[in-house]
Formats: sequence, structure tokens, C-alpha cells
Amino acid sequence: MFTKNCWYVACTPDEFAEKPLGRQICGERIAFFRNTDGKVGAVQDFCPHRGAPLSLGYVEDGGLVCGYHGLKMGADGKTLSMPKQRVGGFPCVKSYPVEERYGFVWVWTGDASLANTDDIPVLHWAEDPEWAYGGGLYHINCDYKLMIDNLMDLTHETYVHSTSIGQKEIDEAPVKTKLVDGEVQTVRHMENIKAPPFWQAALTANGLDADADVDRWQICRFNPPSHVMIEVGVAIAGNGGYEAEAQHKASSIVVDFITPETETSHWYFWGMARNFKPEDSALTDQIRQGQGQIFSEDLEMLERQQRNILEFPERNLLKLDIDSGGVQARRIIDKLLEKEQQDSKITSVSVSA
Repeated sequence: MFTKNCWYVACTPDEFAEKPLGRQICGERIAFFRNTDGKVGAVQDFCPHRGAPLSLGYVEDGGLVCGYHGLKMGADGKTLSMPKQRVGGFPCVKSYPVEERYGFVWVWTGDASLANTDDIPVLHWAEDPEWAYGGGLYHINCDYKLMIDNLMDLTHETYVHSTSIGQKEIDEAPVKTKLVDGEVQTVRHMENIKAPPFWQAALTANGLDADADVDRWQICRFNPPSHVMIEVGVAIAGNGGYEAEAQHKASSIVVDFITPETETSHWYFWGMARNFKPEDSALTDQIRQGQGQIFSEDLEMLERQQRNILEFPERNLLKLDIDSGGVQARRIIDKLLEKEQQDSKITSVSVSA
């Protein structure tokens, strides 16, 4: 099950620049489109006439036209028109609160009366000219919580990403997990080590010696419903590590927005925001390509993990100290789900009374 009274990243604007986009989020099929005012609309991907997907249609005069028989739907879920038909009595379809911000389109799939755009997380790097961002999207056939587990425990880098960001020192360095103002944090610092290939390239790009000893850090931050931001970087050893001044380090934020599709699949919006050489578009493309390859390695592992879990539902998975970040994140999700279900029951009782 998923929490629905929250904001998820649904898509990026380029995905429906030419035609409507159909996407399943939290088990609900939604059609996204842009009206003539430039605003994004999100409605149930279901034409009330014959049930055709509205996302297979096109936009005309601000409405979403069904590609089957021409019914035109507004962003509020009401039928605007249909050739040779009076539409006043046509049923509405569900519309969704939607907001375009920070280069993403956010959607609220729960109780629309509770949607508040102030609850969308603040992404300072998305509006700061001193930062650059590049990213992509993967569709992954596994429970979205498995991806959260994966990102909150980076021990796997030594094994899954051995040729790029992995190194044995990750295994050897202790990891600390803590809960700070509702945010789960897992923190790992490594001192006086050699940088792995990905970070050697980043040091070179920032004009630093790729062969020098470095201090490395990984600070994973989970915020509900499913967002993980990871501060990562290396600094030339002896300059303060994480606290080093910019001229001594290469650092960035790994951006992870994990949006449930079904119980065993999700949309994974990944990227990296950096505050060195933001004007270098070639470097942005280079990092995007390298990061995309790294995350593709996660994809295979997670999908195979999901298949095993489904095949052996009776098996209990071990919980070790390195899993504490994912365990804490799941506890938060479970509490939100429980509250949402209780609120729904109270609402149902009030309506029936």
C-alpha cells in the first residue's frame, strides 16, 4: 500500500511537451497535459464515454480531447464538449492537484482537500545559478521501498558498483543512523583513502589531483513519502573533509525521487546537483551518463531481488546494523499509512452518519 496524502514527482515537463502523458501512480492511471494557459492538468486517464485512455488523445483549446470519439475533457475532470452531443449530464472523472516546480511535475493522489503546495520539499539547488543539475528516469519492477532500502544503505556500492563508486573502505567505515526532525539520516565518513574512479574524474573536472589521498563522505537523508537526498563528495585529505572549502573538494547531492506505480513497480527519478563548474554543460552530460550507468546496475539487482521475494514469501529477511536507515524509513511510512487509514475510516463514518 502507499501513502496518498502527499506530493510525489509524477513526471518532467518534457515528457508531455508534444502530446499528453499517461502514467500510473500509486495504482491510479493519470493523464497529464498542458492547457492553453500553460498550466498542467492531471485527470483520471479514462474517457467517460467508452473508457478509452484520454492520454492517447490531444490538446485543443485548453481541453484534453479523447482520441477515440472526440470528447473534450477539462483539467477539472468535467466534460467540455463532444461532437453532436449535449454533455451537461456527462459524469466527471477524477482530477488531481498538480504543481509544476523545480523542473518537475508534482501530483497529489489522495484527498484533494488536504493538498497544500507549501508541503512540496524546497530544492534550493534547483533555483540557484551556482548549481547545475542533470538526471533521468528509470522504470523499475520492484516495490518502491526496496529502492529506499538501497539508497539508505550504501554498503552495496562496494559490490554492485565496484568499477565506479565502490571501494572496500565503505565496508570498513562505521555508519551512524539518526532521526532528526522527522528526517532519517545515515552518515558515513572515510579518511585518507584513494578516490574511486567516479570521484577521480570529479576531482579532475574540478582542477584537483585525482591521485591524492582524500576524505570521503556519504550522508543519506530520507524524507517521506519517498524522497532521498544524498550528500556525497571527496576532499583532498587534511583540508577538513566535509567542511573543506570549495577549492579543495568535489561534492554534490544525489537526487532520488521514488514514485510508486504498483505494489511491485515504481518510477525512479534520479539525478545529481553539483556546485562546481555549473556552466559546464558537457560536464553535466558526462556526469549524467556515468550516473545513469551506475543506477542501471541497481536496477537489475533490485528487480531480481523483488522476484526472489515474491517467489519465497515465507522467508524472513535479516535486519543488520547497516539496514537501520531503511528500517527507520519504513517505520515512518508505516505510521503515515496507519494514520491515513484511520482518517479515512473517520471520514467514512462521518459521511454515513
